[in-house]
Amino acid sequence: MAKRDNPNREETIKQLKEQIREVPDFPIKGIAFQDIFSLLKSPVLLKTVINLLIEDAKSFGTNVDIVLGLDARGFLIGPSVAMALNAGFVPVRKGGKLPGDTISHSFEKEYGKDVFEIQKDSIEKGQNVLIIDDLIATGGTMLAACELVKALGGNLIGCQLMIELPSLKGIERVTKVFKGIPFKVLINY
Repeated sequence: MAKRDNPNREETIKQLKEQIREVPDFPIKGIAFQDIFSLLKSPVLLKTVINLLIEDAKSFGTNVDIVLGLDARGFLIGPSVAMALNAGFVPVRKGGKLPGDTISHSFEKEYGKDVFEIQKDSIEKGQNVLIIDDLIATGGTMLAACELVKALGGNLIGCQLMIELPSLKGIERVTKVFKGIPFKVLINY
C-alpha cells in the first residue's frame, strides 16, 4: 500500500462519515439518501473532503486532462479537484440541460430511468478523463458517464467517489463493462 500524506486518514474519514445525514424515504420510499450537504456547509469539513479527494486523484498515477463531474453533486466537488490537478472541468448533465451539440446515454438507477448528456466538443480524443461524483449506488449514472467518455474518445483513467453503497454493487456493475477501471472511494456504507 502506498504511503499516504495523511497519517490520520482512517480516523478523518470515520469523522466525516459520522457527519453525513441519512434521510429515509428520499427521493422515494425505501431509499436511504446520504445527504452530503451536512458536510459541505462546514468550511472545515468541506476543505477536508476536497483535500482527501485531491490526494486520491493524484494517486491514479496519470496526468488528468479533464475532471468530469456528474449532475448534480459532482458539480460541487469536481471543480476544486480539477483546479488542484491543473485540469479542465466538464459537467455531465441530465437530458435537455446543456446548450449546443450533445450526445446522450440513457440509464437506470435504483429509483427510475434517466438520461445523461455531454457536449460533443468537451473531450478531445485521447484526453485523460477522471470521473467524479458524490455517491455510487447501483452504478447506473457512473456507467452512463463512462459510456459518454468512451463515445467521445476520451481515455478513462478512473472514477472517484465520496461515498459507496457496496450492498448495491455499483462498482462491480461498472467494472464488468469497463474492466480494469480503478475506483477511489472515501466512505463506504
